[in-house]
Amino acid sequence: MNASERQSLQEAALWMARHAGFPAVRLEPQAEALVCMALMAGREAAAQPARARFDVRSGAQRSAQKQWALRRSQVHFKCDNSAKV
Repeated sequence: MNASERQSLQEAALWMARHAGFPAVRLEPQAEALVCMALMAGREAAAQPARARFDVRSGAQRSAQKQWALRRSQVHFKCDNSAKV
């Protein structure tokens, strides 16, 4: 067992001690597994670098998308969709 695995287990035990009264009171096995998986997922997410939602360097593409959205919002004002029978 390496140091990061040991630290993850320590974090899980500390969380359960703080919030669930561990070791006097045990959670159900599925709940304990869920706590461990949540801690592992949090550690994995923290290790990955933050990604931008879109590339800010492509100004032309962003401008085109904004213009396209503006045209789509205005099209409803220009056309009459009422059915006159």
